Amino acid sequence: MTKLFATRSALVATMMLLATPAISAQQDDGAPPPPKPGKPINAGEVLSGELNAMKVRDVKNAGKRIAMYQITSEPRRLPAPNGLCNLETGPETFQLVTSSDAQATQLKSFVGKEISVKVDEVACASDPGQMSEAVITKWSLIRKQ
Repeated sequence: MTKLFATRSALVATMMLLATPAISAQQDDGAPPPPKPGKPINAGEVLSGELNAMKVRDVKNAGKRIAMYQITSEPRRLPAPNGLCNLETGPETFQLVTSSDAQATQLKSFVGKEISVKVDEVACASDPGQMSEAVITKWSLIRKQ
């Protein structure tokens, strides 16, 4: 009987040794904390980042290829009701909508470089074919000194 008790005790001790690391691994899996939302951006504030250009087909203009410009920045929260654009931290890519050929020409020379724009109107992307997480419809380029 003592031998049976010793065997069971050894089995229980072994099981406890195997289970303890698994339990502690579940409690502290080493995962980073959830990302914090980006700082807010409101009308009149400055957004800085790298300017990218992409050629996309314009669905309104018989599929003509047009340049689309996008700023890649740190995550930013948009003003209500847009908030985080259904993202954990807020959008990081912002499409710059050009309202004239002059604005498009102005941006063309800055592709691949850091730029800053004053944001007048911004919203989450909602139309099919938009390549950015958020869209800046009214903006002005800030000249670096």
